[in-house]
Amino acid sequence: MKEILPKGYDPKGIEERIYAYWEQKGLFRADVHSSKPPFCIVIPPPNVTGNLHMGHALNNTLQDILCRYKRMKGFNVLWQPGTDHAGIATQNVVERELAKKGLSREEVGRERFIQMVWEWKQRYGDIITKQLRRLGSSCDWSRERFTMDKGLSRAVKEVFIRLYEEDLIYRGDYIINWCPRCMTALADLEVEYEERDSFLYYVRYPIEGEEGYITVATTRPETMLGDTAIAVNPRDERYKMHINKRVILPIMNRSIPLIEDSYVDTEFGTGALKITPAHDPYDFEIAQRHRLEAIKVIDEKGRMNELAGPYRGMDRFECREAILQDLEKEGLFEKKEPYRHSVGHCYRCKTVIEPLLSKQWFIKIKPLAQKAIEAVKDGRTRIIPSQWEKVYYDWMENIRDWCISRQIWWGHRIPAWFCRDCGEVMVLREEPQRCKGCDSGNIEQETDVLDTWFSSALWPFSTLGWPDETEELKVFYPTSVLVTGFDILFFWVARMMMMGLHFMKDVPFRDVYIHALVRDAEGRKMSKSKGNVINPILVMDRYGTDAFRFTLASLAAQGRDIKLSEERISGYRNFVNKLWNSARFTLMNLSEDLDEDIPQQLTLADRWILTRLSDVTLRVSDALKDYLFNEAANICYQFVWHEFCDWYIEMVKYALYGKDLKVKIDSQKVLKKALSAILRILHPFMPFVTEEIWQRLQGDTVSIMETEWPKPDEFMHDSDAISEMETVKEIIIAIRNVRGEMNIAPSAEVNVIADVPDLEEQRIIEKNIHYIKLLARVRKISIERNIIKPQHSGSAVAGRNQVHVLLEDVVNLEEERERIQKEIKKAEKELGKLKRKLQNQQFLTKAPEEIVKKVRAEADDMEEKIKKLNTNLEALA
Repeated sequence: MKEILPKGYDPKGIEERIYAYWEQKGLFRADVHSSKPPFCIVIPPPNVTGNLHMGHALNNTLQDILCRYKRMKGFNVLWQPGTDHAGIATQNVVERELAKKGLSREEVGRERFIQMVWEWKQRYGDIITKQLRRLGSSCDWSRERFTMDKGLSRAVKEVFIRLYEEDLIYRGDYIINWCPRCMTALADLEVEYEERDSFLYYVRYPIEGEEGYITVATTRPETMLGDTAIAVNPRDERYKMHINKRVILPIMNRSIPLIEDSYVDTEFGTGALKITPAHDPYDFEIAQRHRLEAIKVIDEKGRMNELAGPYRGMDRFECREAILQDLEKEGLFEKKEPYRHSVGHCYRCKTVIEPLLSKQWFIKIKPLAQKAIEAVKDGRTRIIPSQWEKVYYDWMENIRDWCISRQIWWGHRIPAWFCRDCGEVMVLREEPQRCKGCDSGNIEQETDVLDTWFSSALWPFSTLGWPDETEELKVFYPTSVLVTGFDILFFWVARMMMMGLHFMKDVPFRDVYIHALVRDAEGRKMSKSKGNVINPILVMDRYGTDAFRFTLASLAAQGRDIKLSEERISGYRNFVNKLWNSARFTLMNLSEDLDEDIPQQLTLADRWILTRLSDVTLRVSDALKDYLFNEAANICYQFVWHEFCDWYIEMVKYALYGKDLKVKIDSQKVLKKALSAILRILHPFMPFVTEEIWQRLQGDTVSIMETEWPKPDEFMHDSDAISEMETVKEIIIAIRNVRGEMNIAPSAEVNVIADVPDLEEQRIIEKNIHYIKLLARVRKISIERNIIKPQHSGSAVAGRNQVHVLLEDVVNLEEERERIQKEIKKAEKELGKLKRKLQNQQFLTKAPEEIVKKVRAEADDMEEKIKKLNTNLEALA
């Protein structure tokens, strides 16, 4: 007798013990010397400051499903883990800690501050990786990397230097997105735009040397202090007479030109556009074309600087109000009107960004982007679902140079040095002692660090040992698939494509599977402010990790956001319990030393379940191959719950509890084989419960992770078993339906007459009549052909056949008639209410369409119910 499972599955303690067992056995480790085909996934590195959220949970669950599946399919799997140093986020965390002590990073100095960040990382940096273990993630933790570890830092430096030497990195003045709170530049992708209600302010610019003025509409009047021109469209007839004239900049009393540029939108505002090159990216481009001066009037803290005249020292928004008051006093403020527009915010701290002219480091991205576009177009990398290809192409074809410098301290410091005497710029692998231009020793290193996404862009090859020619790179690059969210398609995926193709001369991954967002039950994005955040750790505590993972997988349909609720997770906990209970039943009914060889002579139930296993194994494999996680999970769910548990286990009881020892042993073998296969099929989705049951079923000498994925030819291909079982099931279901409709007590046995016209189906039913009696609580069943419906019988269609359940001995006919009549009256009353609603024109025109549809559907259901009740009443007449 196998070791019996406890009555209920309690994941507490079991999950931790099993994960430790896997790690102790080294089951997550990849082997560069293995002869197995390679399969590699690099983890999207979570921020070292992070805690597990729903996005992480979904992303890593899907990766783990693929890795566990591929191991069982005989692949040499490397799931490469690691964390990102998260420059701005991590620096903010440590700065907040300093602020509690009344200190700033400037006060402690760069060297000590960096040391403090490393100390923080040592204390708290593994929180997220511990939580990933809790999720069951089977990463090769022996290879864990960090974007600022020694090897990756070397790779980052090497990439920067090579790109600089290839003239693909340059330093220049450009308009960048600046966060006054984080005090750093942001790439275009790091700016989040929100629709905001604001105003268009109409300001008059007097025409120099004559009466009149040009009115300009702007949303940011504080920037006018840095205006160096007014531009109009050359096709705009309204301003033809003023071309080549000059206007006076209000407040500053500076003379600026009126110029023509086709960028100007004649429909916006007045058709005249103020040009502030130092504070607007489009104005900067116009200024470049017209060789206009750029005057910077807002500093890095979002305050007006010394060039802002009387407003020096004011906050930019405070300045806005002051300027408007002063313009009104001078009669130069015409009006304001409501205006809704997109306002850029820092993706980290949500501060309104300030476009600023600044000297930054950039990558010339277009030469790199073209190769990345071609790689997707020619199929070297697939994007799944394919709908994201167009988004990828649109962004890549309209890409702008990437600003890679950040004005913070935590990160990869740019390997560039400046000579204070001659201005020479030196980009070198080692720190220089003297200037190569003038031989001065008066040199200093660039204080900026690289954008965090720069190091992340190298992740697929830097984690495998590049720039060295390692065995890992030979075996595992290109990686097999990247699993990621659409929100970092540009931040990360596109940049990895560009860097991989440039430095490795091949794509970084063959497939990119893009999953959707996890939202709440109403489809809203989860946020702390809405109070609708579901904490994965608490969910795993409450329902177990397997139920949580299976829920995520079952909802992960391609191209569709996940609407998650605890009710759904609770439902899949019931599935885990169903599996546990079926395993417990199996273990209680198996003899010792039972092999899994398929006997020659089998019952219909045994032939049927083995045939179904063959089909299910193939379908789950096909679904996972195509990244159809929800289909794979739902195939498993339907088969295990509704076929194995609800049908096979109930049917096999006839053999297990019968007197024929050979039939009993044969069915035990099939039962064990079926459970073994089910555990293996479910393992990628529910690793903990399947391992726990497996060790009770097969012993703990071999983990379920070390077993093979079931092959269809392990089982049976018996099409007759499928059709015969369908006939038997239809008879059982029909009898059960009559029992339910006629309110027959579950314990009562009934007599049945089956009208079966086809002789072959008669033979099938007669041969398997014991299943019908067992599962439908039938005392006696007569099989007839083309009979008249017996009096006082409940009838139901069973495929091409019909069953008649005799009611006199099991139902009080008078009481049942009264019960049904009451139900009919109640249903007719409800139907009347629904019909009156549908006849009300006001309801039909004012109610939302989905509500009207719902009421119509309820009315149709109620009519169908009344029809059935009348049929049942006639049976009792």
